[in-house]
Amino acid sequence: MPDSTVKRVVIAADPEALAAAVADRFYARVGKRARAGKTVHVSLTGGGMGTAVLRAAAAHPAAATTDWSHVHFWWSDERFVETGSADRNEVGATEAFFAKVEVPAANIHRMAASDEGLDIEAAATAYAAELAAFGPAPTAATGILTGDWPSFDICFLGVGPDGHIASLFPDRPEIGIIDRTAVPVLDSPKPPPARITLTRPVINSSKRVWLVLAGPDKASALGLALAGASYHSVPAAGAKGRRRTIFFVDEKAAQNVPPDLIDGSY
Repeated sequence: MPDSTVKRVVIAADPEALAAAVADRFYARVGKRARAGKTVHVSLTGGGMGTAVLRAAAAHPAAATTDWSHVHFWWSDERFVETGSADRNEVGATEAFFAKVEVPAANIHRMAASDEGLDIEAAATAYAAELAAFGPAPTAATGILTGDWPSFDICFLGVGPDGHIASLFPDRPEIGIIDRTAVPVLDSPKPPPARITLTRPVINSSKRVWLVLAGPDKASALGLALAGASYHSVPAAGAKGRRRTIFFVDEKAAQNVPPDLIDGSY
């Protein structure tokens, strides 16, 4: 049994190779469980690499043979803007993946948009209720909440140059919330200012947390996350899966990675 506290790094040559490698590993995990008739929960992220991974997954040969009826998709965060806005993570995910792969509509759990009749607090509460309908996760997953949410088999996360994950930004109150599953973010330091995010206990109840990042502007955040910086100041440092925590990175982002953490076996 691998040590779940150890963070590992898988390095690809460039962003295109990185997206393809992550898509391969995605199907290795999801396909096995789906073929066995087991329900799979996956949490998605936005951003350039999050969308690139979905695009690679849609083009993957396994896309046509996967039984998507067993796979449920969620989001770790969403921008609280109008339906159809290019700022919404689900719009990019639909264009890259859901429009090309036959996932049942009921299995795509999107967060509410700002023009759907709910204010941001009510939208966060509604997403928490939807998560609860598919829970609980194992009670021992976090030791903080009892688990009114599904345990994600894979939780994809991007990492910002400032070390943020989902919409959990450095030195803001959302990173410290442990008694709610989904919360509103107002005055985000990165536009758009209004967002909804999952909280750290939900993310860290995932079996596998896969952080995908590319580019030299991410090297510093990656180095700090691997070095064990405070998760309040570097939220990526606090992301951890119960079974695996893997940083999938390209060579330009890997400038500060200690050689003993590099692992190409996943």
